[in-house]
Amino acid sequence: MRVSLILLSFIVGFLGAAEKPSVIVVTGAPGTEEYGQDFVKWADQWKAASKKAKATFRHVGKAKKGDPRDDLRKILAKESRKSPQPLWIVLLGHGTYAGKQAKFNLNGPDLEAGELAEWLKDFERPLVIVNCSSSSAPFLNALRAKGRVVITATRSGVERNYCRLGGFLATAIGDSTADLDKDGQTSLLEAWLIAAQRTASFYEEDGRLATEHSLLDDNGDGKGTQADWFRGLQVTEKSAEEGLLPDGLRAHQFHLIPSENERKLTAEQRAERDALELELARHRSRKTNLRDEEYYERLEEILREMSRIYFPDKQ
Repeated sequence: MRVSLILLSFIVGFLGAAEKPSVIVVTGAPGTEEYGQDFVKWADQWKAASKKAKATFRHVGKAKKGDPRDDLRKILAKESRKSPQPLWIVLLGHGTYAGKQAKFNLNGPDLEAGELAEWLKDFERPLVIVNCSSSSAPFLNALRAKGRVVITATRSGVERNYCRLGGFLATAIGDSTADLDKDGQTSLLEAWLIAAQRTASFYEEDGRLATEHSLLDDNGDGKGTQADWFRGLQVTEKSAEEGLLPDGLRAHQFHLIPSENERKLTAEQRAERDALELELARHRSRKTNLRDEEYYERLEEILREMSRIYFPDKQ
């Protein structure tokens, strides 16, 4: 009996661990000691936020020896491809761009955008990829996919200077004051908007020409949207292609450190809720093409389905 209880406890513990979000931070070749200190500091901030989130955290590139590129490949090979829990990949370092090929610089063979895309091609779980390096923009199109959020520090491969977005984002992701809509949690969208604003302010206050302009893509078109195209949490300066929602909606559904109310939902409930929120946005975008009766009937159906998730006992 005692052995059975121990085995049951192990199984429950194992399944609970498997349900954790995963955060993988990769620090690249520093170039200088000062930059290296920045990257380690930013990685430690992601580690602290991951601890608050009770997420599995792994830091690739911290050791001076070995092959960080191969280490990342092996870690991703062991990650679940269909988990309902999100996987976050954060690249902190420098990048290069030559012709059509963008790379993230490592202590060893560099990481190419195309090969990271290949390693992730079978992943169907919620996925965030943040490349905070210079010349990172081509990663956007290479890694785009339905349901993914991809962020780059630059809007083109030729923005080659050292990028500061990574530091501001590492601070904002665990900062409750970055909660713009005051729902008790900071979403990836909110953290990115704050980080992009602070990045722009750095160059302005220092009297410098801005050499980085971050992009966010979460509708899968691979084009991305700049932070200054948002008003609040909504894109107002750019229209999405026909059939696509504007960028930002999916990113606002990712919360590394969820609120107490969010923690009460299972991963499956969150996935269902997120799908309904996106369907609600699509439905609202079609309002002018629908009869009032048709529009409000479907609107009521969606809201009723969402209320079932939040208030199951009242159904």
